Amino acid sequence: MNTRRASLNDLPVLAEFLQLLVNAERPFDVTLQEGDLIYYDLKELIERDDSELLVLEVDGKLIGCGYAQIRPAKSYLRYAAYAHLGFMFVLPEYRGQGLNQQLIEGLKAWIKSKGVKEVRLEVYTENNAAVRAYEKAGFKQILTEMRYELE
Repeated sequence: MNTRRASLNDLPVLAEFLQLLVNAERPFDVTLQEGDLIYYDLKELIERDDSELLVLEVDGKLIGCGYAQIRPAKSYLRYAAYAHLGFMFVLPEYRGQGLNQQLIEGLKAWIKSKGVKEVRLEVYTENNAAVRAYEKAGFKQILTEMRYELE
């Protein structure tokens, strides 16, 4: 198992992972449009200095990914910048092996190297497996976004 920085050569597989992630999240969000969706500019995440996109590789095959991006904090918060985690994905057949934790640890090392201490992410409340995985990594729930659809 190898964790490494993503390269531009990884873009086709990462684009596939993105659609697998979108499809996995559809049951949690009825507001998502049909068809392929683009949550992230993957090329930009690879090329920018304020982001780190990691991939997991086994025998030359990509099996997972995740990114961290340094973002400015709201002016009323106690910190000037934070790291946002996203695109946390592991192929279903490789789940349950601690690989999400491996990705998070790699991203935390990069975040720390940037001098940032606050790390945040978003997860669907009903995605119990993901919530548990993030709690296992030390994350705590602090906010619930709610919605209501007018008829």
